[in-house]
Amino acid sequence: MGNVRSDLVAVAAAAQHKSLRRPLLAMTAGLLACTAITGSAFAQSSTSDASEKGSDEIVISGSLNALPIKDVGTVFGFDKTLVETPRSASTVSKEQIERFGVTSIYDLVAQAPGTFTNSFFGVGGSLDIRGTPGETYFRGIRRLDNPGNYPTPIGAADRIDIVRGPASPLMGPAKTGGYVNFVPKSGRAANGSYLSEPKAELSYTRSSWNGNILSGNIVGPGKIGGQEFGYSLYGELTDSDSYYDNIFTHQTLLQASFDTDLSSSLRFEFGGMYDNYRGTQNGGWNRVTQDLIDNGTYITGSAKPLDTNRDGKISQSEINAVGGLGTFGSALCTTVPFSNPFASSLTNSCLTTVYPQLGLTNVGTAKLSRRKTLTGTDDFLNNVGTTAYADFIWDGGNDLEIKNQSFYDGYDNDNENAYGFSQFANSYVIENKTTISKKFTNELGKFSIQVSPSIRYTKFKHGDDFGYEYFARVDLTQGYDPQSIRLLSTQTDSSYSSYFKGHYTDAALSALADLDFAFGLDITLGARYDNLHVKSTAVLSKMDPNQFSVNINPALTTAADLARGYNTQTDTQGAWSWSASANYKLPFGFTPYGTISKQSVIITGQGAEVDPSNVYGNTWVTSSKLYEGGLKGSWLDNRLYAALSFYKQTRTDYSIQSLTVNQAIRTTGIEGEVRWAVDRHLLVTGAYTHTKVVNLAFLNGGGAFFYYYGADYLKSFGINPALILGGAPSGLVTLTDKSMAERPGIPRNLYSGTASYSFDNGIALTASASHVPAVWADYPHTVRLPAYTLVDLGVSYGTDHWLFQLNVKNALNERYFRANFVELYGSQNVKPEVPRSFQATVKYKF
Repeated sequence: MGNVRSDLVAVAAAAQHKSLRRPLLAMTAGLLACTAITGSAFAQSSTSDASEKGSDEIVISGSLNALPIKDVGTVFGFDKTLVETPRSASTVSKEQIERFGVTSIYDLVAQAPGTFTNSFFGVGGSLDIRGTPGETYFRGIRRLDNPGNYPTPIGAADRIDIVRGPASPLMGPAKTGGYVNFVPKSGRAANGSYLSEPKAELSYTRSSWNGNILSGNIVGPGKIGGQEFGYSLYGELTDSDSYYDNIFTHQTLLQASFDTDLSSSLRFEFGGMYDNYRGTQNGGWNRVTQDLIDNGTYITGSAKPLDTNRDGKISQSEINAVGGLGTFGSALCTTVPFSNPFASSLTNSCLTTVYPQLGLTNVGTAKLSRRKTLTGTDDFLNNVGTTAYADFIWDGGNDLEIKNQSFYDGYDNDNENAYGFSQFANSYVIENKTTISKKFTNELGKFSIQVSPSIRYTKFKHGDDFGYEYFARVDLTQGYDPQSIRLLSTQTDSSYSSYFKGHYTDAALSALADLDFAFGLDITLGARYDNLHVKSTAVLSKMDPNQFSVNINPALTTAADLARGYNTQTDTQGAWSWSASANYKLPFGFTPYGTISKQSVIITGQGAEVDPSNVYGNTWVTSSKLYEGGLKGSWLDNRLYAALSFYKQTRTDYSIQSLTVNQAIRTTGIEGEVRWAVDRHLLVTGAYTHTKVVNLAFLNGGGAFFYYYGADYLKSFGINPALILGGAPSGLVTLTDKSMAERPGIPRNLYSGTASYSFDNGIALTASASHVPAVWADYPHTVRLPAYTLVDLGVSYGTDHWLFQLNVKNALNERYFRANFVELYGSQNVKPEVPRSFQATVKYKF
């Protein structure tokens, strides 16, 4: 490795000489030198007798580690394979991530059932699981909410676990849909021993539209004094443009993990991740019509000028000076706010006379490129995230283990969009959990018990500006101008729609028991009690009084509160969660299973905040129930795996929800999955998902609150959309059919599959495909997004040291779309997806 190191350092020095002209080459040089020097230092400090013990794990050649034959402890906390686990779950290995070119959570649709995800303003934050936003875990502990604060990094993961349905009691309050658990790269070998020598790899990926990703990873043994340890260091730099105008990504991702034996019975694991993301959101197309979706025909025209002080931006006071542009609760040509505005009194004549400020001028049509979206030249989404962990694991012998885990996760987020949305979030969570595990084995079977006290503290500060969002004022064929650029609350630090700060604490005790009887029956029982305390303050002095009536409970805005400038609410609640599962090993490899569970959940917002109005109304804690049954099996010496599940999961209180991250949803469905390593060359997988997702608040409330400029919806009432596209009138849409309560954008049926074939000469071919039927883009069923089949292809050539790979995304060049934030905006904006693209990677291993 020494010669390689000197060569790399020489290359680095030469490259850095030209760093001012070639920034990316300079980044490459820095990472090359850092990796080489670090690898050398650790290699020299490793002991000569450090050896990698013979592995006793099952290895199936050609499977890309896609077969569920390894223990996965992130579902119930017990070391069981997915076949033995009575829940619907999947894993995606690092080999699958590499071979299929997985770079975002949207790529996981082809790898696992139940994972189709709507757009949250173009940012792949959290995965939608079973049609509703899921949670994200890191090494089995829940991270802060991330609906779209930053793209969840994929490349740093050693394995991704996807669990469908609520988390087990051991893992704490969580959402209904499910969760994704990221397992970082480890400093030990698969069998738990230290590596015999350092191993490193450098990778560079070049993709369409000036995409550049540079990454490096080194793992190995080390020694400080007499203390041996294992380590893994990972770094990733992204400097990319985009298919879309004004979209970019600059990201620095660093991850480290260390693992050492402090004694023969005590192990210490610690590490962390730093993620500095600089990019933008992407709201997609505005002024959406079926003609725009089908033919690309766009309504053009300019919004009427409101910028009276000529500073180039529209302020809230300038909007209010003309009577508003139809903010929350507008009564458009009708006398009843929040009623269906499309009454007989709402006519083109009324709009022209009473609300002339809502109309467009110079109206026409044009063909709109998919490159043109709502992202402005000065828009940004900046997020700095930090994650850290430290675990002590004590082996007491006789199958007794005590593990203490400490965890930190935080982010500092800033987001501005010219059409009228901005936010900041400065939040973090600290959790400490101790798990006492004991196993008993006798002639009756194997029995395991886990008891876990824990405490979790979350501190939040979050403000956002959403009450004056006007997606349709900008003509995307022309771009933003003083008629469409909003003066944002984050630019003036005033007039926020909401501005909340506070904290909440969860002190909990959970217990799980696994009773694995020798005759084939396995029963898993668990319970958890959470003592939850919250303190949340509405900083009224920072909020817009014109939005008090819809954004905060009137009881929190008394004269005394306004004089003081804030209102603080506190509350303490207790919440029970439980689960009961069973499976039975039948002949011929079949294992039927069933699960019933109830899981508590805290209602938080986009910045992990608890709304003080919810605290006042005692609606900040709710729960969900899961009923699931299925059949799993493994055959052909574990080369063939199949699973089929049927489920119903629902929120117990439909009136409690967060529109951004935690809706009151009832989901029923079927999930099927097959993975088959045919031989040492060929791996094929297939998945089927049937999902029916119903928003209970809309269904039981008989209607849904929406903004009203879905152009086709207006046309259906004889309204010329050009008379209203300059504003954002709103009201309650009556649901005339129960199907209108189904969550838009999520397909009822989804089919996906992958295949990988490796030749003996190092060449490998891959293909993945997913078929998505046509879906509605909004609850009122006015715009329908067409069906499509997304196919990705890949070819690679690998040797002991080199890997060359080419992936083609959307190989059929499908023209397809993704619904966006359907709970509030419906068909106001829809995200057009990118055409065919290419991704080429070269990797060197040493």
